[in-house]
Amino acid sequence: MAWQRNRRAAPVVKPEADTFPSLVAVDDGLHIDFEVAEHPSARVPIDLSINVDGPRLGERAVSAQLLTRDRLTNALNLMTEGEAKRLGELLVELGDVSERDIARIVAMQHDLQFVDLRHVKPDAAATTLLSEVLARALCAIPLSLEEDSALVAVAEPSLEMEEDLGQSMGIPVTLAVAASDDILRTIGNSYRALSTVGAQVDAFVQRDTARRDSSRTEIVDVNDDAPVVQVVQMIITQGLRDRASDVHIEPQIDRVRVRYRIDGALHDVLDLPGSIGPALVNRVKILAGMNIVERRRPQDGQIAIQIEDRDLDIRVSTTATIWGEKIVMRLLDKSRPLFHLAELGMQPDLAEKYAELLHMPYGMVVCAGPTGSGKTTTLYGSLGEINSPERNIMTIEDPVEYVFPTINQIQINEPAGVTFAHGLRSILRQDPDIILVGEIRDAETARIAIQSALTGHLVLSSLHATDAVAALHRLLDMGIESFLVASSVTALLAQRLVRRICVNCRTDYKPTHEELVFLDLMGGSVPDTGFSHGVGCNFCAQSGYLERIGVFELMTVTPAIRELILKSASHAELRETATAEGMRSLTQDASRLVETGVTTISEILRAIYVVGE
Repeated sequence: MAWQRNRRAAPVVKPEADTFPSLVAVDDGLHIDFEVAEHPSARVPIDLSINVDGPRLGERAVSAQLLTRDRLTNALNLMTEGEAKRLGELLVELGDVSERDIARIVAMQHDLQFVDLRHVKPDAAATTLLSEVLARALCAIPLSLEEDSALVAVAEPSLEMEEDLGQSMGIPVTLAVAASDDILRTIGNSYRALSTVGAQVDAFVQRDTARRDSSRTEIVDVNDDAPVVQVVQMIITQGLRDRASDVHIEPQIDRVRVRYRIDGALHDVLDLPGSIGPALVNRVKILAGMNIVERRRPQDGQIAIQIEDRDLDIRVSTTATIWGEKIVMRLLDKSRPLFHLAELGMQPDLAEKYAELLHMPYGMVVCAGPTGSGKTTTLYGSLGEINSPERNIMTIEDPVEYVFPTINQIQINEPAGVTFAHGLRSILRQDPDIILVGEIRDAETARIAIQSALTGHLVLSSLHATDAVAALHRLLDMGIESFLVASSVTALLAQRLVRRICVNCRTDYKPTHEELVFLDLMGGSVPDTGFSHGVGCNFCAQSGYLERIGVFELMTVTPAIRELILKSASHAELRETATAEGMRSLTQDASRLVETGVTTISEILRAIYVVGE
């Protein structure tokens, strides 16, 4: 084995004078220490991943033209100055090389195979031999089974690693090398919570058949070990692992289809027998505190649950279809971090202008967009911008998605009479400086919010609308007088979320003629580095996209816009004036993301659909 050879004792290895004249390497058989000749006491241990028999990791990186000698010298100097990190880790942190580059070099050092897990999918038969807990602890993923051994990808090959894996899996193993981040991602993709759902479904079918044969009346089994309970738990757990924003459980003619909405697009993940549908609905209803007897009227509920040590808030909605009740669960992971304005995707000038509006002493700022466009995330980012001990900030939301320790937040509770309108009235008696209304759903809430803005408060709210001008017209369509809208609203921010190109499978490509025509209509230009897209890999579910970024359109209510509102001007007139005053449309902002290689023209076509622009 290569690492057995590497462990030979070689007490002192002195590099050539023209390489690192100020350093001396001392090998104790397990580590290599570098000593600065002028300061012998400055010793910094470097990981075993430096091969004594052959060129060192840094030398190999330089030889492969992955790294310049100056950058390597800089990293080594940082290590002598007290950076308690491995050389490879430090080079990656400095941005000199990637983790995959380091993994390739380590594989060469140990005469092992390098595996690119973006394009290699582990066999299910191999992964069953190693538990998920142990796989994460060892940072190892079984890839395949051969006649009498298993191929396992690891980040740090060693004799001890080989022995531990062999004992845990019960068969000899052959090691390969992969990047540690890639291994952890592959573990998440391979050890799926839904892997044992088939056994639970079979158990449910057997129980259901026995119940029908015995002519017993229908009961709801709420035992934690009941198959239907386990199936619901697995569906929610896997949805959280897959970064799903919504889980759809849809009855069909002879099956129940389960779909996840990931990065704005729905994906089929599971097909269940039709007989389990009513039991699934009942289980979710029980968790959400809903009426399991009522099956014809739509219902809304909420679940607070902890999945894999992460607090999860789930909004549940049911509705009756011709094949039974359909359930949509919106997953809100409370452990995810809050975004600052600069992280939302706003261009610097737009973020600066929007921040100035947030620091106004009064007025109303409306965030507009369709469902799932990131309005709530933007509003929370806005609160983070203006939160301070000198201000009394109060919110009324349904539900409270993020918890601010220093902000007074009110949860809507309609059965108890706490609606947006009633809650907003009570907030006005609490001496507020800033008010956040989670959503303007009706004329009464809109009127109270506008009156609050007119009486010296800064009001933030969201509204369902296609663009900034449409949001303005929605307020007018609710019956709010034009002079009240013109006097209270200071700005309207419309937004969408578009998918980013997956960085793991990005490659150059040539757009179609139709895509180029659309880009020209948007006012965009060809990127300097050419067009790119994702070809699909294991880390993006073969979609070519991973994560999302915001696209924004900010319309400030200037004197000219205010005059048009009072005249009940048309959508086209308002948009034309706003554009003349410097407003960038959603499509114009989106074209910037194409020009910088963040997303593709086809994704803009899918996500941005502003009529008449």
